[in-house]
Amino acid sequence: MSERAALRRAQWQIHLCVLLWGFTAILGKLITLGALALVWWRMLLVALALVLVPRVWRGLRALPARLAAAYAGIGVLVALHWLTFYGAIKLANASVAVSCIALGPVFLALVEPWIARRRFDPRELVLGVAVVPGVALVVGGVPAHMHAGIAVGVASALLVAVFGAWNKRLVEHADPLVVTFVELGVGMLFLTVVGAVLLATGTGNAAGLAPGALVPGTRDALLLVLLALACTLLPFALSLVALRKLSAFQAQLAVNLEPVYAIVLAVLLLGEQRELGASFYAGVAIILLAVLVHPLLTRRPAPPAPATPA
Repeated sequence: MSERAALRRAQWQIHLCVLLWGFTAILGKLITLGALALVWWRMLLVALALVLVPRVWRGLRALPARLAAAYAGIGVLVALHWLTFYGAIKLANASVAVSCIALGPVFLALVEPWIARRRFDPRELVLGVAVVPGVALVVGGVPAHMHAGIAVGVASALLVAVFGAWNKRLVEHADPLVVTFVELGVGMLFLTVVGAVLLATGTGNAAGLAPGALVPGTRDALLLVLLALACTLLPFALSLVALRKLSAFQAQLAVNLEPVYAIVLAVLLLGEQRELGASFYAGVAIILLAVLVHPLLTRRPAPPAPATPA
């Protein structure tokens, strides 16, 4: 295969990954479980699938304890990110949640200099200022009862920026599959403790942990398997292959399109445009334009951290 053909194939592969990641919001809306139970099952299923990979066991044995502890801490952040992401979907809808996640690169531009211990670039502050009008339009374009979902979604975007920056700093020190197993396994255990505390304090019902609400029905079980395998593990493995041929700039531009794919899917499959006003989509356009232009201005793009699936 020629170099040009290999590059074109890698570009198709990364866009397929982004499309599959876009389906995670759609499935989150379709699955009737509460956010905590949904995330717990997603993490459990992915971790169980990785247990079957011999390479993961070999990597675990070679992983230093200090590094394992760092990945475990990131796993807690991943769990909180997914919990707030699906919480935003339940409180609002898929379009609102992924629009908030589009703010992730903005937060990353602000927190990465501190985490990566590099000088802050003033151009990254411009990115933050540029999305403010978009956020205002998004808030004004949704019904009032969805505002709580926007707040939770913005928290999710901040969390994805923080754990993404830490992952980018530490991911090269271990096999990505091993890192994924540690992070999602610890994240699942963290949510187990959180769920147990909620049940013990009698606040489980408010968190969607009422008796009988933890075990998915047949439909939810099938959707959860689809979420874990087709929308988490498959694009993760495929992205690792694609990133061997793509530059960091090409990969980042593709990944930044995930909210676009997700919103289009939400319109086509869920008809969410009936719940949202024109100013919402205008605000999303401003946010996405700022996010997509940012790599062009800085010329210092970085690839998405491959150690944790979207």
